Amino acid sequence: MSRNMYTYTKSILERVSFDPILFCKELEKAIKLLLPYEIEQLTEWLLNFTKEKPELRQCLIYVNQ
Repeated sequence: MSRNMYTYTKSILERVSFDPILFCKELEKAIKLLLPYEIEQLTEWLLNFTKEKPELRQCLIYVNQ
C-alpha cells in the first residue's frame, strides 16, 4: 500500500504541476500521509522534477520542515 502511495503522490504532483498553488497544497497533503523514507524519496524526486520548473521550487519548503 505504502509504495503505491508514493507512486500515486508523484502522479498527482505531475498532473497539478501547471499550478504552483495547487502543487503546494497536494505536496502538503502528501507529506502528512507518507512515511519518513518515502518523504526522502519524494524530496529527491522533487529536486529533479522542479529543476526546469523554478515556479514550483517554493513548494520545497514543505519537505524541508
